[in-house]
Order: sequence, then C-alpha cells, then structure tokens
Amino acid sequence: MFYYYGRKKQLAKHYPESNFETIVEPFAGAAAYSFFGDNWKKNVILIERDPKVAEIWDWMINSATPDEVAALPDLQVGEKSSEFLHIIHAATKMAFKYRTIKVTPVLARNWEISKRVISSNLHRIKHWEIFCDDYTAAPDVEATWFIDPPYKGDPGMGYGFSSSMMDYEGLSRWVLSRRGEVICCEGQNGDYLPFEALKPSKGVAGKVSVEKVFYRTSLAERQPTLPLAELKSELLSIV
Repeated sequence: MFYYYGRKKQLAKHYPESNFETIVEPFAGAAAYSFFGDNWKKNVILIERDPKVAEIWDWMINSATPDEVAALPDLQVGEKSSEFLHIIHAATKMAFKYRTIKVTPVLARNWEISKRVISSNLHRIKHWEIFCDDYTAAPDVEATWFIDPPYKGDPGMGYGFSSSMMDYEGLSRWVLSRRGEVICCEGQNGDYLPFEALKPSKGVAGKVSVEKVFYRTSLAERQPTLPLAELKSELLSIV
C-alpha cells in the first residue's frame, strides 16, 4: 500500500500461496504479501511494533477515505517534511532515524504514486485488523503466517525496532509453534531456521541481496511438492 524499506512487493509473487482463510503478518511493515493478488480478501491480521507504522495502518483501515487521501498535498522537491508517512517514502532504512527530510525527486514521485495506490485501494483493507504490539502478542490461530522480521545482522539495522533488538533463538521457537502454514523470510545471515535460497533481489540503488525462505505447512500431505528441497526447485523455476 505504501513505500517501505524491505517491503516484499516485488517478491510477493514468488512466495507460496496462502492456503488458509486468515493471514497473519506479525512484522507488518507495508504488508505487501497480504496486499498481493487476492490475499487482501482474506481475514488479515497485522501486528506492528513500531507505533508510527501502526498508526498509518490504523488511519488507513479505520478512518481514511479515498477522497481524503487523494486530496493530500503533493510534495515539492526541495521542501522539508517531518511527517513520518512522507519520510518512509524515501525507501531507505535510514529514513526511520530522520525527524525531518528534504524532499528529493524520488521521494516526491514515490509519494505521488502512493497517494493514487492508497486512495484507489482503501476498500480492500477496511476489514483488516491492526494491533500495535510485539510479534509474540499475535493471536494463536491456524493461519498463513507471513513472518518478515528485521533481517539478522546489518540488513536488519536502521528500523525503529531493528535486528539489534531481536532474540532470534526465541523467534525460531515461536515460528515453529505456529499453527497452519509458515512463510518466514530472511537474508543471507539468517541461520536460526533451515532457510533455503529463494532468489537474488535487487533493492535500492541496484544493490543485490540474497533472499531466503523457510516454509512449513500442515497441508503437506495434500501438496507433495511442498517439502523444502522441492519448494526451492519450484520457486526457482518460476523466476
């Protein structure tokens, strides 16, 4: 729905499809997986620890109207803004540390695009739920769990609640205790679960990083291609 460093907009199509009527994103960010394809039609539960990000979702889900969003002023190159929703459109992890930001052509363009996307898609998210809390507060339900934490090490730094605050051993135990199916994302430093390479991903400024995924489902007996080694082959064959 909006620009956010580390969002999965370009990768969403490469992850397994949701097999449950509920999707939970315990590290919501921009919730690109839940917004992808027809996933938005499901019961979507977002958990977001950063109150600034959670506030954006609360506004969009519970109060914003298409006309209100469309009427928000454009950003002018060279001006400064202290609005967090503007700042994150710089699409850099350093943006989370800024109190004000000087508008660049990229930021102005990103904001212009986001206004159109948000205003035309608000109807898709009005039934979603957002909770501002730690991932461990997510409801213990059978669901598709799309888990996209701050990546271990430097890639996960910079966020308001960064990788330096994460207990990855605790996270791995929590991930394995989820009911339904689990799609857990990581970067090249991820070693707390048996991750498999998904595909190289080109990010900001053309930087290429390795995306990894851990997948597990209670529906494995109905989907013989889903064991991890075969999943890797399946995913790589479509990119």
